[in-house]
Amino acid sequence: MCPHCRAFITTSDRVCPYCNESVGPRAIDRRSSDPIGGFIPQVRFNTVIILLINFGLYIATSLYSMKLGNDDEAWGKTLYYFGSMFAPDVHAGQWWRLVTAGFLHGSLLHILMNSWVLFDLGAQVEEMYGASRMLVIYFVSNVVGFFASYLMWRQGPSVGASAALCGLIGAMIALGVRDRSGFGASIRAVYIRWLIYILLFSFLPGVDMAAHVGGLAGGFAVAYLAGEPRYEGSATEKLWRISSWCCILLTAVSFLKMYLWFSQATR
Repeated sequence: MCPHCRAFITTSDRVCPYCNESVGPRAIDRRSSDPIGGFIPQVRFNTVIILLINFGLYIATSLYSMKLGNDDEAWGKTLYYFGSMFAPDVHAGQWWRLVTAGFLHGSLLHILMNSWVLFDLGAQVEEMYGASRMLVIYFVSNVVGFFASYLMWRQGPSVGASAALCGLIGAMIALGVRDRSGFGASIRAVYIRWLIYILLFSFLPGVDMAAHVGGLAGGFAVAYLAGEPRYEGSATEKLWRISSWCCILLTAVSFLKMYLWFSQATR
């Protein structure tokens, strides 16, 4: 079936004979060319990679905290060293904390709850918007969320993937707003309920509501402007792929900056 006009076509067609749009490779062909051999499902490839990074950093922070003393003070110092969002330091020029904070978590319960939501929600956004758009939405939501927290001059450090998760919820709401059909209405209903739950959760002590609201706004804005993906060879899709690689590069640079600062701070 052509993904653009929904007409039935043959498996050998590379251009739809009805709408003249280019047709991408079949899922089985993409999997066979996957360097990982299809070990990670295509529909949630980015989601699984983000989860692995989050858990890897949680293990690293746990081990370093035990080295410092394994108490609350040691845990707070560890998160600070690994790049938690701390408004005075961001104000002093450590912008990379707006990125790194989204990959850190304050406890085992914290990372398990966020991972549970990300595993389902990330796959849904990745399926509806495509891998490139999903990465851009996640990155922008994370940064905008913690930037909102910084603007509110939050007392104490802030960490967690929930700012980006709120952005993914915002992306699904944007999809429902753009789609005026019954399908769009059902999406809006489901994810507005998600939004209500997470905003109510934001009133709990210690939860960074500004990051949640900022992430939601960032994700909604990017997704509303992005729209749904077209055929892979279009200029628009190439631009989104470039944008996603820029987000990956900025994330890598942020962690490199964190490492260089960490090396000096712990001498």
